[in-house]
Amino acid sequence: MPKSKVKGGGTSKVCLPASKVRSMSAAAKKKVVNAKRSAASKGKYKRSKGSNVSGARKKGATLRDWFEKENWINVATGQPCGASSRKRKKKK
Repeated sequence: MPKSKVKGGGTSKVCLPASKVRSMSAAAKKKVVNAKRSAASKGKYKRSKGSNVSGARKKGATLRDWFEKENWINVATGQPCGASSRKRKKKK
């Protein structure tokens, strides 16, 4: 069976370091979130490169530092990255 490009399996959540999210304008946040949601709805794995964010990682930081030492939040909701975005029903 021939190999094919990865397709689907993407998520619509957009997570970035909290310091970067705070410095972004509302329009920039909206652009990144819409690009990710658009890609997810089309079944694509990645969002468009035109919506890439620059300056999110400090100069000289390793990838491990970037993921472990930063406070990551969801751009759309402002909640910690990985938190459930589903609304729970309250029990009566």
